[in-house]
Amino acid sequence: MSDTMPSAWFYRLKAAQRDLIERTGGIERAAEKAFVSKTEMGRFNHNDSPNLMPLAVVLMLEADCRCPLVTAAMAELHGRRLADPSDTAEAANACIMASHAEVVVQAGELMAKGAMAFADGRLTPTEAAGIDRQAAALERSVSELRKAAASARGGEGLSLIHGGAK
Repeated sequence: MSDTMPSAWFYRLKAAQRDLIERTGGIERAAEKAFVSKTEMGRFNHNDSPNLMPLAVVLMLEADCRCPLVTAAMAELHGRRLADPSDTAEAANACIMASHAEVVVQAGELMAKGAMAFADGRLTPTEAAGIDRQAAALERSVSELRKAAASARGGEGLSLIHGGAK
Protein backbone atom coordinates (compact mmCIF):
# COMPACT_ATOMS: atom_id res chain seq x y z
CA MET A 1 0.00 0.00 0.00
CA SER A 2 1.16 3.55 -0.67
CA ASP A 3 2.47 5.65 2.23
CA THR A 4 1.62 8.91 0.46
CA MET A 5 -2.16 8.59 0.23
CA PRO A 6 -5.01 7.39 2.42
CA SER A 7 -5.49 3.63 2.19
CA ALA A 8 -9.13 4.05 1.11
CA TRP A 9 -7.95 6.04 -1.92
CA PHE A 10 -5.27 3.47 -2.71
CA TYR A 11 -7.69 0.54 -2.64
CA ARG A 12 -10.28 2.46 -4.66
CA LEU A 13 -7.67 3.13 -7.37
CA LYS A 14 -6.48 -0.49 -7.28
CA ALA A 15 -10.08 -1.67 -7.78
CA ALA A 16 -10.49 0.71 -10.73
CA GLN A 17 -7.22 -0.58 -12.22
CA ARG A 18 -8.40 -4.18 -11.93
CA ASP A 19 -11.69 -3.28 -13.61
CA LEU A 20 -9.81 -1.45 -16.36
CA ILE A 21 -7.51 -4.42 -16.98
CA GLU A 22 -10.50 -6.76 -17.12
CA ARG A 23 -12.39 -4.47 -19.55
CA THR A 24 -9.32 -4.24 -21.76
CA GLY A 25 -9.23 -8.02 -22.11
CA GLY A 26 -7.05 -9.23 -19.27
CA ILE A 27 -3.47 -8.83 -18.13
CA GLU A 28 -1.79 -10.00 -21.32
CA ARG A 29 -3.83 -7.83 -23.70
CA ALA A 30 -3.66 -4.81 -21.38
CA ALA A 31 0.12 -5.15 -21.13
CA GLU A 32 0.37 -5.30 -24.91
CA LYS A 33 -1.87 -2.24 -25.38
CA ALA A 34 -0.01 -0.19 -22.73
CA PHE A 35 3.50 -1.28 -23.81
CA VAL A 36 4.41 -2.66 -20.38
CA SER A 37 5.43 -6.15 -19.32
CA LYS A 38 2.88 -8.75 -18.28
CA THR A 39 4.63 -8.84 -14.91
CA GLU A 40 4.14 -5.10 -14.39
CA MET A 41 0.51 -5.31 -15.51
CA GLY A 42 0.07 -8.16 -13.03
CA ARG A 43 1.36 -5.88 -10.26
CA PHE A 44 -1.17 -3.24 -11.28
CA ASN A 45 -3.86 -5.92 -11.10
CA HIS A 46 -2.83 -7.40 -7.72
CA ASN A 47 -4.44 -5.80 -4.66
CA ASP A 48 -1.41 -6.29 -2.38
CA SER A 49 1.10 -4.77 -4.80
CA PRO A 50 1.94 -1.11 -4.13
CA ASN A 51 2.13 -0.37 -7.85
CA LEU A 52 -0.33 2.12 -9.33
CA MET A 53 -0.55 2.66 -13.07
CA PRO A 54 1.24 5.66 -14.54
CA LEU A 55 -1.15 8.14 -16.17
CA ALA A 56 0.05 7.22 -19.65
CA VAL A 57 -0.95 3.59 -19.05
CA VAL A 58 -4.31 4.63 -17.62
CA LEU A 59 -5.02 6.86 -20.61
CA MET A 60 -4.03 4.21 -23.16
CA LEU A 61 -6.18 1.51 -21.56
CA GLU A 62 -9.15 3.81 -21.01
CA ALA A 63 -8.97 4.86 -24.66
CA ASP A 64 -8.81 1.22 -25.72
CA CYS A 65 -11.89 0.14 -23.77
CA ARG A 66 -13.63 3.54 -24.11
CA CYS A 67 -14.42 3.67 -20.42
CA PRO A 68 -12.69 6.10 -18.02
CA LEU A 69 -12.74 3.79 -15.01
CA VAL A 70 -9.61 5.07 -13.24
CA THR A 71 -10.25 8.68 -14.23
CA ALA A 72 -13.78 8.42 -12.81
CA ALA A 73 -12.39 6.92 -9.59
CA MET A 74 -9.93 9.81 -9.26
CA ALA A 75 -12.72 12.32 -9.78
CA GLU A 76 -14.88 10.47 -7.24
CA LEU A 77 -12.09 10.64 -4.64
CA HIS A 78 -12.26 14.42 -4.93
CA GLY A 79 -16.03 14.60 -4.63
CA ARG A 80 -16.58 15.02 -8.35
CA ARG A 81 -17.99 12.92 -11.11
CA LEU A 82 -17.39 12.78 -14.82
CA ALA A 83 -20.17 14.12 -16.99
CA ASP A 84 -21.35 11.84 -19.71
CA PRO A 85 -22.03 13.67 -22.99
CA SER A 86 -25.58 12.29 -22.91
CA ASP A 87 -26.03 13.89 -19.45
CA THR A 88 -25.05 17.24 -20.93
CA ALA A 89 -27.47 16.84 -23.82
CA GLU A 90 -30.26 15.89 -21.42
CA ALA A 91 -29.53 18.94 -19.25
CA ALA A 92 -29.57 21.22 -22.31
CA ASN A 93 -32.80 19.54 -23.44
CA ALA A 94 -34.44 20.19 -20.07
CA CYS A 95 -33.15 23.77 -20.01
CA ILE A 96 -34.54 24.72 -23.40
CA MET A 97 -37.91 23.09 -22.69
CA ALA A 98 -38.17 24.83 -19.30
CA SER A 99 -37.21 28.15 -20.89
CA HIS A 100 -39.83 27.71 -23.60
CA ALA A 101 -42.49 26.87 -21.03
CA GLU A 102 -41.60 30.02 -19.07
CA VAL A 103 -41.99 32.14 -22.23
CA VAL A 104 -45.44 30.64 -22.83
CA VAL A 105 -46.47 31.32 -19.20
CA GLN A 106 -45.20 34.90 -19.32
CA ALA A 107 -46.87 35.55 -22.69
CA GLY A 108 -50.15 34.18 -21.32
CA GLU A 109 -49.91 36.41 -18.28
CA LEU A 110 -49.22 39.44 -20.49
CA MET A 111 -52.26 38.64 -22.63
CA ALA A 112 -54.44 38.17 -19.54
CA LYS A 113 -53.22 41.44 -18.01
CA GLY A 114 -53.90 43.29 -21.27
CA ALA A 115 -57.34 41.72 -21.70
CA MET A 116 -58.33 42.74 -18.16
CA ALA A 117 -57.01 46.28 -18.66
CA PHE A 118 -58.78 46.76 -21.99
CA ALA A 119 -62.06 45.14 -20.95
CA ASP A 120 -63.66 48.44 -19.90
CA GLY A 121 -62.38 50.32 -22.94
CA ARG A 122 -59.90 52.54 -21.09
CA LEU A 123 -56.35 52.13 -19.79
CA THR A 124 -55.33 53.60 -16.44
CA PRO A 125 -51.72 54.47 -15.54
CA THR A 126 -51.70 51.61 -13.02
CA GLU A 127 -52.88 49.15 -15.67
CA ALA A 128 -50.24 50.44 -18.11
CA ALA A 129 -47.55 49.99 -15.45
CA GLY A 130 -48.76 46.41 -14.84
CA ILE A 131 -48.63 45.66 -18.57
CA ASP A 132 -45.12 47.13 -18.72
CA ARG A 133 -43.93 44.97 -15.78
CA GLN A 134 -45.41 41.87 -17.39
CA ALA A 135 -43.85 42.74 -20.77
CA ALA A 136 -40.47 43.08 -19.03
CA ALA A 137 -40.92 39.64 -17.44
CA LEU A 138 -41.75 38.20 -20.88
CA GLU A 139 -38.69 39.91 -22.34
CA ARG A 140 -36.44 38.34 -19.67
CA SER A 141 -37.89 34.88 -20.28
CA VAL A 142 -37.44 35.26 -24.06
CA SER A 143 -33.82 36.25 -23.44
CA GLU A 144 -33.27 33.09 -21.34
CA LEU A 145 -34.87 30.98 -24.08
CA ARG A 146 -32.56 32.52 -26.66
CA LYS A 147 -29.52 31.72 -24.49
CA ALA A 148 -30.69 28.10 -24.10
CA ALA A 149 -31.27 27.82 -27.85
CA ALA A 150 -27.83 29.28 -28.61
CA SER A 151 -26.26 26.78 -26.22
CA ALA A 152 -28.12 23.90 -27.87
CA ARG A 153 -26.93 24.97 -31.32
CA GLY A 154 -23.35 24.29 -30.23
CA GLY A 155 -24.02 20.59 -29.61
CA GLU A 156 -25.24 17.71 -31.72
CA GLY A 157 -28.86 18.61 -31.24
CA LEU A 158 -31.43 17.72 -28.66
CA SER A 159 -33.76 14.82 -28.22
CA LEU A 160 -37.33 15.48 -27.23
CA ILE A 161 -37.71 11.93 -25.95
CA HIS A 162 -35.25 10.49 -23.42
CA GLY A 163 -33.23 7.89 -25.28
CA GLY A 164 -34.85 8.81 -28.58
CA ALA A 165 -33.22 9.70 -31.87
CA LYS A 166 -31.70 13.11 -32.33
